[in-house]
Amino acid sequence: MPQMFVEAPEGVQPAAKRKMMRAITEAIDEAYPIPDVRVWLREYPPDNVATDGRIGAEPVKPVCFLEAPELTSLEAKSAMVTKILAAVDEAYRDLANTEETLILMNHYPLENAAWAGRLGSEMPEVVAAIEKLNA
Repeated sequence: MPQMFVEAPEGVQPAAKRKMMRAITEAIDEAYPIPDVRVWLREYPPDNVATDGRIGAEPVKPVCFLEAPELTSLEAKSAMVTKILAAVDEAYRDLANTEETLILMNHYPLENAAWAGRLGSEMPEVVAAIEKLNA
């Protein structure tokens, strides 16, 4: 159920995209023992990105959004973020300012996330996994 949205410039080769998306999925899988991790890649032409109101003023800085259940372990978050940043850097290093990639994490209580027609709080396997993770 965790979802990762990566927003970055156009131009990465398909093989590099696949490798990055696989690495991001693995990083999230390690932090969240929940199935159905999805990675969404949204690419933009450089002319569609402005920094401080200036188009093309500097290389695009990728931004990633993680939408997932609550995770209280700072150790798990840190390990996951380190791996996600490494994957984005490897894919976009020549096209973007990957040293300033931003990751924003939006965490939701299980009662505020529905999956497969049920609230996360109604799914015993998900409740158990999150409880174990956040113990």
